Amino acid sequence: MSIIVVFVLVALLAPLLSPADPYEQSLRLRFRPPVWEERGSWANPLGTDRLGRDMLSRILWGSRVSLAAGVVTVLIASAFGAAIGLVAGYYGGRVDATLMRVTDATLSFPVILLALILAVTVGPSFTNVVIAIAVILWARYARVIRGQVLTLMQLDFIAQARIAGAGAWRVITRHLLPNTLNTLVVLVTLQIGYVIIVEASLSFLGAGIPPPTPAWGSMIAEGRDVITIAWWVSFFPGLVILLVVLAFNLLGDWLRDTLDPKLRQL
Repeated sequence: MSIIVVFVLVALLAPLLSPADPYEQSLRLRFRPPVWEERGSWANPLGTDRLGRDMLSRILWGSRVSLAAGVVTVLIASAFGAAIGLVAGYYGGRVDATLMRVTDATLSFPVILLALILAVTVGPSFTNVVIAIAVILWARYARVIRGQVLTLMQLDFIAQARIAGAGAWRVITRHLLPNTLNTLVVLVTLQIGYVIIVEASLSFLGAGIPPPTPAWGSMIAEGRDVITIAWWVSFFPGLVILLVVLAFNLLGDWLRDTLDPKLRQL
């Protein structure tokens, strides 16, 4: 949890925390090592890259890209996916069958491939990354929420609400949605970490955030060819991705254990 708090604060305060301009180049300082190594300097605590740009500043600014991509994508995907899942689970029958076939087809399409297609056709950008991931990710929410709604529809309070004259909109918004929020919160938390990995992967492949915008994935890609002489260029962005994604996964597991009454009894 503390790692996530630090991550969010760093992303929000990156302009204030960065010791240097993340875009400023100085070939005279290229491949300067971290401060604890020979030739290191406190002016660039984590070293510099092939263009002499400060690694610490670029990592801090890269957190803004990862946080924005994770939050925006998950909000879009969860809202649309939850709506599909609620409608499919409530109406059942042909509506459910049709929506689930679309969901299954969506789940079978690789998100990386879709992003690469968008990058080739209209060019890599932050918007295209969000669209590519959200177009696939919503199906996961739809499938999970639909399964929970089918269970809720068998309970007495739903039948009583319908007998009392509650329409579809009221049942979905007043009874079904509130009872799926715990699951939705857990899934959102877990999926933010997943989106960060996918965004980094796309940037690594050149289909994500275009340079010179600092992005953790593209920073790893820039350092792969010089790993033997400048290990820090790819190591530190990779380490940050590992810690942040692990933190979101652990938070999601904790929320699941906390919000699920059955798991609390174990």
